[in-house]
Amino acid sequence: MKTNLRIALLFTLCYFIIIPGLFADGHGKIRGTVVDAETKAPMFGANVLLSGSQLGAATNRKGQFIIHHVPAGVYTVQAIYMGYIKLTVKNIIVTDGCTTFRDFELSKATLEGQEVVITAERPLINNGETNAVLRFSGEDLANIPVRGVSNAVAAMAEVVNSNSNNRGGRDAFNTEEYARIYENDFLNAFEDPLSTFSADVDVAAYANARRYIMEERLPPRDAIRIEECINYFKYDYPQPEKKHPISINLEYGPCPWNEEHQLVNIGLQGKSLSTEEKKTSNLVFLLDVSGSMDSPKKLPLLKKAFKLLVGQLDSNDRIAIVVYAGNSGLVLPSTPGSQKEQIIKALEQLQAGGSTAGGAGLRLAYKVAKENFLKEGNNRVIMATDGDFNVGISSTSELTRFIEEKRDEGIFLTVLGFGMRNYKDNRLEQLADKGNGNHAYIDNILEAKKVLVHEITSVLFTIAKDVKLQVEFNPAEVKSYRLIGYENRRLQNRDFTDDKKDAGEMGAGHTVTALYEIIPGQAEGGSNGDALKYQETGVRKSAQKNNELLNLRIRYKDPDGDKSKEISAILKNKMHSLENTSENFRFSAAVAEYAILLRDSRFKANANMNQVLELAKNAKGDDVFGYRAEFISLVERVEILLEDQQDK
Repeated sequence: MKTNLRIALLFTLCYFIIIPGLFADGHGKIRGTVVDAETKAPMFGANVLLSGSQLGAATNRKGQFIIHHVPAGVYTVQAIYMGYIKLTVKNIIVTDGCTTFRDFELSKATLEGQEVVITAERPLINNGETNAVLRFSGEDLANIPVRGVSNAVAAMAEVVNSNSNNRGGRDAFNTEEYARIYENDFLNAFEDPLSTFSADVDVAAYANARRYIMEERLPPRDAIRIEECINYFKYDYPQPEKKHPISINLEYGPCPWNEEHQLVNIGLQGKSLSTEEKKTSNLVFLLDVSGSMDSPKKLPLLKKAFKLLVGQLDSNDRIAIVVYAGNSGLVLPSTPGSQKEQIIKALEQLQAGGSTAGGAGLRLAYKVAKENFLKEGNNRVIMATDGDFNVGISSTSELTRFIEEKRDEGIFLTVLGFGMRNYKDNRLEQLADKGNGNHAYIDNILEAKKVLVHEITSVLFTIAKDVKLQVEFNPAEVKSYRLIGYENRRLQNRDFTDDKKDAGEMGAGHTVTALYEIIPGQAEGGSNGDALKYQETGVRKSAQKNNELLNLRIRYKDPDGDKSKEISAILKNKMHSLENTSENFRFSAAVAEYAILLRDSRFKANANMNQVLELAKNAKGDDVFGYRAEFISLVERVEILLEDQQDK
C-alpha cells in the first residue's frame, strides 16, 4: 500500500509540478509509429505534423517517425495518410531534453475529410533518450506511464548515456543503405600486370561523410569511397591539347603512410569549354516531393539548390519540372530559361507528402526530355531525391535497366542526393553510373553552390564518355601494386577494347585522379611460368633496361560517338622526395590517407591524422573557394572523434 502511494506521489510530482516547470527554452523530440488500425501493418510515408507549426516528419518502412528540435510545450499532433481518417491527438507534452512517445492507429476512410480527435489524458511513456534514460528500481515502478524529466529529477533515477555508438550513429530510425566495399588487394605485377577501371567523377561520398562528421559521428565504413573523396577536389593539371579532350599527367613519389611503398598519381584533365562551345540545354528537373522529403535538410534545401541552378542557365536553355510522390506529375512544361520567375515560382510551390513512386517519376521525366529533345544540344534529367522509392518500379536492377535504355537515346542523368536517416546511397550511385552522369550529395547550401554554380559546366556538359583506363605495370620494376579505391569501377581487362562496355563520363573541366600504392622491386614469376606445359612466360629483356614503371592507355568516346579513341603515356621509374612532389601529388595523398583512416582500412599501416594535416596544409595551393581549408578543419574534427573512439 505504501509502495503504491509513493508511486502515485511520484506520478503527481512529475505531471503537475516538475514537467510544467521545464517548459523553458529547451527542446525535445516526438517519436512513435503509425500502423493500420485493422491489420496493424506499419504505414510507410504517413505524415505526422504539429498543428500550427512547420514541424513534422514522415514514417519510414517500419512505420516509425521522429520529430526533432521540438520546443518544450503542449502540442496537437496529426497523423495523415491518403485514404485514411486523419487522427488528431491533443495535449501532447514535450519537455526539455526528453523524447515523447506517441503511436497512431489509422482507420480507412469511408468519407472524404473524416477526422478523429483524441485528447491525451496523461503523459506518454518516454525513455527520455534525448539526454538520458530514467530507470527506476523496484518491480512496482516497471509499468508506470512515466515521462523522462531530464536534469530536474536526475537525482531520483539512474542516468544512462544513450549515445552508445558513434560509428554512423545507427538506430531503429536509421535506414540508410551503403553497398559493401571489398578493398582492392595487392596484385603481383608479373601474374597480373594489367589493371583496368572506369573513370569516376562522382563526389557524393566526401560530402556525405562530412555530414556525419559535422554531427560528431564517424561515418559508416562503406560510406567511404576513397576515389570520390580524392576527386571532390580539383587539381591543377594542364589543359589538353586540341587533338584530344583529355590530358594525362603522371607522377611517382613516396607513400606517406608506408615508407617501404611508393605512390603513383594519375591525373586526367578534361577540356574546359568556352561560352561559344557550350551547347543549349534541354533539362528536366525530377524532384522527389514524397513524405520522406519533409525535412529542413531535404525539400527546403532542394528548392534553394535548384533556384541557384536556374540562375546559371541561359535564356535559350529549356527547363521542365517533374515531381513524384504517390504518383508522378508535370509541374512545369518545358519553359525557356529566360522565364526564370515562372520556373522559380513552380519550385516555391512544391510541398512534401505521400509515398515515393520514383520509377514513375523517372519514366515521365525521360518522356518529357524526349519530347523536347535537342539534336545538337545537351539533354539531361537532373534527379534530386533521398533514393527511398517504394511505389511502382522500386528495385535498383529494374531502374538501372530502364536508365540504360534511355542513355543510349542520348539523354543523360545527374543524381543529387539529399537528406539523412533514410538516404539510399548505393541506389543513387548506381543510377548515376548507368545514366552516363554524376552523383553528388547536397548536405548544405554551400555544397549546392559548389555543385550547381561553381562546377555547373562540368556537371552539365560531357566532353568524353565511356572513359576507361588500363595500366600495364613493368614487373622488372614493380613487385606488386594496389589501386586505391575504385572498387566498384573495376573492369575486366578484355572490357578495355570492348566499345559496348559502359564506363564513366568526364564533364567539361573535370579532373580525375587515381592513386596506386606500389611495392617496388622485381616481381617473382611464381607458378605462372613453371606450371604451364605448353607455353613459357617471362619478362622481356627490354623491360629490364628501359627504366619504365608503367604504361597507361586511355580509351574514350566523343559525347555523341560510338567508337573509342585511344591515348597513352609512359611513366619512368624516376621518383622524387615527398617535399619535391607537386601540390597535386601531396594533397591527393593527404585525402587518400584521410579516407583510409575513416575506413579503418587494413592497408592503413602507419597512417595518422597528424601526417594528413601536415601534408594538406603544405599542399593547400590556390584555394579559391576554401574547399581545402574546410578539409583541414574536417581532419581536425575526425582526429578528435577517432581519439574518443579509442578511449571507449
